[in-house]
This record gives sequence, C-alpha cells and structure tokens, in this order.
Amino acid sequence: MAMLQRRLLKRTLEEAKARFNFNCYPILSPRASFSTLPSSSATASDDVPPQLPPFDYQPKPYNGPSADEILAKRKKFLGPSLFYYYQKPLNIVEGKMQYLYDESGRRYLDAFAGIVTVSCGHCHPEILNAIVEQSKLLQHATTIYLHHAIADFAEALASKMPGNLKVVYFVNSGSEANELAMLMARLYTGSLGMISLRNAYHGGSSSTIGLTALNTWKYPIPEGEIHHVMNPDPFRGVFGSDATRYAKEVQDHIEYGTSGKVAGFIAETIQGVGGAVELAPGYLKQVYDIVRKAGGVCIADEVQTGFGRTGSHYWGFETQGVIPDIVTMAKGIGNGLPLGAVVTTPEIASVMAQKIQFNTFGGNPVCSAGGLAVLRVIDKEKRQAHCADVGSHLIGRLRSLQDKHDIIGDVRGRGLMVGVELVTDRKEKTPAKAETALLFEKMKELGVLLGKGGLHGNVFRIKPPMCFTKDDADFLVDALDYAMSKL
Repeated sequence: MAMLQRRLLKRTLEEAKARFNFNCYPILSPRASFSTLPSSSATASDDVPPQLPPFDYQPKPYNGPSADEILAKRKKFLGPSLFYYYQKPLNIVEGKMQYLYDESGRRYLDAFAGIVTVSCGHCHPEILNAIVEQSKLLQHATTIYLHHAIADFAEALASKMPGNLKVVYFVNSGSEANELAMLMARLYTGSLGMISLRNAYHGGSSSTIGLTALNTWKYPIPEGEIHHVMNPDPFRGVFGSDATRYAKEVQDHIEYGTSGKVAGFIAETIQGVGGAVELAPGYLKQVYDIVRKAGGVCIADEVQTGFGRTGSHYWGFETQGVIPDIVTMAKGIGNGLPLGAVVTTPEIASVMAQKIQFNTFGGNPVCSAGGLAVLRVIDKEKRQAHCADVGSHLIGRLRSLQDKHDIIGDVRGRGLMVGVELVTDRKEKTPAKAETALLFEKMKELGVLLGKGGLHGNVFRIKPPMCFTKDDADFLVDALDYAMSKL
C-alpha cells in the first residue's frame, strides 16, 4: 500500500511539473533550503523564503532511531493500511506549543495540530502537570469504584453545554463517541434509519464507517440503514447557499427513502476531513425540525469544531442557532489524550440503563484530570476569543492571496478551522490534485505542516493549535504565496 502511494504521488508530481514547468525543482531533503530552488521569473528579493517567527525554546538532543529505521519497523510490524505524509516522512520527536521538531532539531509550524487534536498547544505546562500529578497517585481505576476526577470533569463539561444537555458518557475516541450516539438514537426512537451528509466523516469503526460518506475512507462492508443526503456546501453544492432547498431534499428523502420515521440525523457544522466545508447558513435549524417531526433525534458531531476553535462560539452547532439532542466530541477535548465524550439529555440517557453500558478506559483518572485541565486552560487563556481574532486575520490574508493566485478557488471556515481549496479552473472548479500534492511538499520544506482533505485531496486544512499567533498566520500565508509564486 505504501509503495503504491509513493508511486502515485511520484507520478502526480511528475504530471504537475510537466504541466506547469516547475523548472524541474528537486524534491529537497529535510535539511535543504527552499531558497536553493531555481527560478527564472522571481526577483532576487522574491527568492528569499519567509522565515519562521522567533520562538524561545531549544529542543533536546535526539539520540533515538532515524526516520529510515522507524519506517522500516512500521512496514514490518504495523498494519499496511497506515499511511504517512510526504515523500520522505518526517520523524517528529518533540513538540512545544504550536511548533514541532524533527530528529535534526529543525522547527516546523504545526498548522494541523495532530489532525485537529492539540487544542491548547503541544506539551502545555498546565495540562502536563495535571496529567503527571494524577499519574503519580493513580493511573487507572474503572467506574466500578469512585474517583473524583471523572465526576469533576463531567460537571465542568456539562456546564459548557446549553439546554438540558447535562448527562456525560466518556469514551476513548470520536469514532466511539459517534457509535454510542447512534446506539442511543436507535434505542430511544425505536427506529433504525440514520441520516448523514455526503462528504461527512464520522469515524472508521465498523458502524461509523456507514455514517462516513467519502469513498476514500469506506470499506465494502454492510452499512445498514444509513441514508446520505445532499451536502449543503456553499462552494460546490448544487443549490449554493440556499439552505431551504437542501432542507427540502432531506424532507423528500425521508418521504421517499424511509418508512417516514428515522432514528436520527448527524452532522458536523464544519466538515473536517471533507475539507473545512461550512454548512449553508440556517440549514441545521430547518433540518432539525424536519428530523424531529419524523421521530428522530439530532446529533452534533463536535469532534473537530468544539471547544472554541470556531472563535465565534464555543460549539460549532451554536453557529447555526440550534441545540442538538446529543453532542459528540473528542480530539481537542484532551489535547492529545485518548479521550472522547457523548453529552445528552437525562431522558435519552435513560435508555442506556436497559442493559449494562461500560467502557473500561472511558474517563479514567489521568484522562479526566487532563481533560479538566484543558477546559480550564481554554478559559484562562481566552482561547475562543483568540481564535476569533487570529482566525479573522488569517482568513483575511488568505482571501487577499486568493486575489493574487487563480489556483485558490475558495477560502472558507471560521476561527482556526480554515480550508483553502485549490482548483485548476475557477469556473469549472476542477480539483487541482497534482498542484496540491506539489505545494504540500513545498510547504513542508518551508517549515509549515498542513493537513489535506476533501474527496480529491485538493483542500489545505489549516487547523493549528489554538495558541497559533498572527505572526504564525503571516508566516504561513507568506510561505503559501512564495510556493505558489513558483508555479
């Protein structure tokens, strides 16, 4: 699998070079400088690559195995479905706040936050301290015993929720959270049919893979009573930003494609893996009403949009003016800890008491202490307001860059959850697959680690730790400008 991926990327890069005449730029080694790339069109000043903002931190010397040795072990002992970024994968050995360091000590701006997981910053001292101090006392005890950490964390998390969303279940990941939410919906309503959006990603477990609607993440297995409705995508959707027409399609689907009754509807407010696609304004309010009239419950997947990342609101669903019946979350909730949660109403939660519902590691003392510290740091450091401020600056600069480079088809998102979609033709919105792959490599050489998303992998996902600064944003945009100017 890895060999096939490398061959495909190599062919993609060769096609891009042939199409755009990149002056036969070499693929650089991790220690090479992007400024060594030849250019026939840039001025001398344009040839000076942007520099990372100053950062007062010295990484520890690394004496561990090399990237090549680690890769060899991965290939031998780990599953062949694992993939890695970049033609020459990075060996990341240390992290501090919004920066990562490789084996040579080189610093990179982490603009993807471990796939939108590191919310407060790599190795944030207050979160580290909470984890370490709890680990010294008690690393693990399940919920068959009492421990204050899980209760304290649940209380703090419930206090962040609107309405009657006051009952918390702790799990270990977003996939687990969404699977539990789907189980709750089916038990509570007595129906089986679940509705999710095309282009959605809700997990990779055998059940949540059905909710996911991107073929790149789906195996050919039975999915069972899952319905995928039209995605209310303002950029690519057939109805543009017309929420009412998308909502009518949901109503039509229920009337024609189901018994008329459904178990539930699940949606991200800004689709993450799908490429930072924000739903058409007002969509969820209309659809929640339709789904509830059909007997279903409404689930908000906040795995990537929660905890203030959107800037304007603490939870993504609040941007649509709705209150869900069930909310799922993970990733940023633990700043890197394996932690997820489902929050719902007492009425819906009661259905789980029919049988024994148990999770061995869900809400264990260490994860609960770390999760509680995350909530406190987000409040103490005013990260939501920070995301709004820095995100506005970042999006503004990216939209100015869009005016300069035709390859940028769309800039979208909120706060520090941003997508940049690349196209070869703005009118036809043709995905710039080869160009995205090439720019992805070039950005790494400049010191910026981005994410990729969308069905065609042509969307840069910019979702850094929430301590990301305006200086970091300027560097990222300048690096993107520099790289695109070489096309």
